[in-house]
Amino acid sequence: MSHADSTPAAEQVERVEQDEHQGAPASRPLEIVFGVVSLAFSAGYLFLATQIPLRREALPGQIDARFWPMVIAVTAVVISLAILAIAITRPAPGREDLDRIQPGGTVRVIATLAIAGAFIAVWSLGSVILFGYRIEVFPIAAAVLMAALMLLYGHRRWLSLIIYSVSVAAFVYVVFGMLLRIPL
Repeated sequence: MSHADSTPAAEQVERVEQDEHQGAPASRPLEIVFGVVSLAFSAGYLFLATQIPLRREALPGQIDARFWPMVIAVTAVVISLAILAIAITRPAPGREDLDRIQPGGTVRVIATLAIAGAFIAVWSLGSVILFGYRIEVFPIAAAVLMAALMLLYGHRRWLSLIIYSVSVAAFVYVVFGMLLRIPL
């Protein structure tokens, strides 16, 4: 390497290239926040699982509608407690294998949360009556949700966007709404 190659501009370019390939820094507060948020979310899920209405109580040895949601909720609470305990008692693990936050990443996360919130709000309508016809909201809202998320994360081919969104929403509606008769 000659003296001309080690100019300040070349050193700056080399530092920028090194920074691009470095992973995200270890963050103990981030690990603790994640543990607290996951515990709050799983505790809320556990509460909601206990509120599932039953048509009739299960006999001893039988499984009722609350069983699997309760198993999932209790497991999530236990795992969240373990994550929180590890985050508090041990040093933060290295995150060299993760990329740094990319430009626009925070905006995408916020937009994803807003789209999901709008989906839940629209889905809570259940059904609407338009021009004398009762229309189920879930399949339409699910297709719009899929399309919006795909657009947000960079999918730009309209034909595949429409086909994929409609087919996934139809599949979920047919399997859960029609075959399993789970109210959507």
